[in-house]
Amino acid sequence: MTILSFDRTALLPLLERFPRQRVIMLGDLVADESVYGEIMRVSREAPVLILKERERQVVPGGGANAANNLAALGAHVIPVGVVGADGSGDALLHYFRERHISTRHIVRAKNYLTPTKRRILGGLSHWQRQQIVRIDREPAHPLAAEVQTGLTRAVAALLGSSTGLLVADYGYSTTNAKEVDFLRRRVRRHALPITIDSRYDLLSYKNLTAATPNEPEVEAAFGQTIGNDLDRLHTLGKKFLRRQGLQALLVTRGRDGMALFEPRRHPRHLPVFGSDQAVDVTGAGDTVIAAFTLALAAGGSFLQAAHIANCAGGIVVMKRGTATVSLGEITEAVRNA
Repeated sequence: MTILSFDRTALLPLLERFPRQRVIMLGDLVADESVYGEIMRVSREAPVLILKERERQVVPGGGANAANNLAALGAHVIPVGVVGADGSGDALLHYFRERHISTRHIVRAKNYLTPTKRRILGGLSHWQRQQIVRIDREPAHPLAAEVQTGLTRAVAALLGSSTGLLVADYGYSTTNAKEVDFLRRRVRRHALPITIDSRYDLLSYKNLTAATPNEPEVEAAFGQTIGNDLDRLHTLGKKFLRRQGLQALLVTRGRDGMALFEPRRHPRHLPVFGSDQAVDVTGAGDTVIAAFTLALAAGGSFLQAAHIANCAGGIVVMKRGTATVSLGEITEAVRNA
């Protein structure tokens, strides 16, 4: 991707404003656990590999990863969500505290299981590790309505001192469209963007600032396949924008880059930043919405925010596992793009 010198001149001062932003992340806090093992032999009990565990790591996933990316990009981030009274919850809280990310508005729920995605990776000594299987551990029951309401009230109290609100709905009931709509009405008193990333319920969220779905999520929303049909992408993108009452829609398209939709504008396509041969796309959507939201909070236009989000996404997919992008990396990328 090439960024014109005119655009670069505007983007660099925008990036300099990132550390002055205070962004709320309301959403599902997920623990991403990676277990690395060295392949020893094939088991005699069954035709499976035996791995000797070498390393275990827990990092933020889901909304927690979006919050982690906001912090890595220099923002003062306030995560609002729930973890269980379990090892995964302990690990997430410890991770945030180690990086001076506030945990004041993270609730510990006794009868709640912290959503955990455990990835088992194996390889021969000195070889590249490959993911073998993923094991998901999820709450058996949704959060009580009073817990959701309490989180919404906490966010409402923070709006006046914040510059942006990112909502990450992964389907674990931390929030929903009704709660976010309440916050949207409160935001009228404060000029700040609200962005949404919803894995399963995207069409329930209306009249927000922007959404950042990937192309398969748009296809699922309308029950149509886009593939290489740009006309269909444009039709569905415009329909999505109008139906949800959004000010902007940023559709991520993998190796085909991104497409930005705004009312009364032709769709704009951003080619993929860097290589189109991604190393690992785990958590890339969280990085994209974090960079996009932060750029809007700092006063950027939707196109400027899309350029920065595109750079962030292109960088993070070249890293293994659930990763973040730093403000220094983005700044260097914009200078050289």
